[in-house]
Amino acid sequence: MNSKTKNLLIVAAVILVAVFSVYRFFVGNYNTIVTYDENVEAQWAQVQNQYQRRQDLIPNLVATVQGYAHHEQDTFVQVTQARAAAESFAGAGVPKNAQEMENYQAAQNTLTTGLHSLLAVAENYPELKANENFLALQDQLEGTENRIAVARQDYNKSVQKYNTFIRKFPQSIIANQHGFEKRPQFAASQEAQSAPKVEF
Repeated sequence: MNSKTKNLLIVAAVILVAVFSVYRFFVGNYNTIVTYDENVEAQWAQVQNQYQRRQDLIPNLVATVQGYAHHEQDTFVQVTQARAAAESFAGAGVPKNAQEMENYQAAQNTLTTGLHSLLAVAENYPELKANENFLALQDQLEGTENRIAVARQDYNKSVQKYNTFIRKFPQSIIANQHGFEKRPQFAASQEAQSAPKVEF
């Protein structure tokens, strides 16, 4: 084999290795983005599951309180309307932008406020506070709120990992070419931004 043929084979091998390396780089990064994106979707499904669990508890809670507190119709209407508004987001995919996330959070925050009002009503009815069904529902609701907090935290972590990865160079090129966009995270509500007023 002459030197010209050897040089040609070496150049061909170098080109082949370079092409293969570039291919692996793009495919590997694309697959990583897809994996992180799917994790965001899975975490969002968990958030939705926990909110749905809360949605399912509300009719029983309202019915139990209504059995004791007949004069609290405004509160029952508020909770029912807030539940319907929050229910309209059931099955929706991961919010694609900050406005969609804000709308979703606003509906859930309104429902949370309504539930707090409903539970405050119970304070006026000692026999309701002693009712076993009410206590069991209240415990389930408290557990669900904790699960919601954990699911939201896990979702935010997965979004942070995804967003960080797609914004880094050179992954940002691949993300932009294939339409992978930054995902919004849950943020604290406006009420949580200010310290509660404590009076003695």
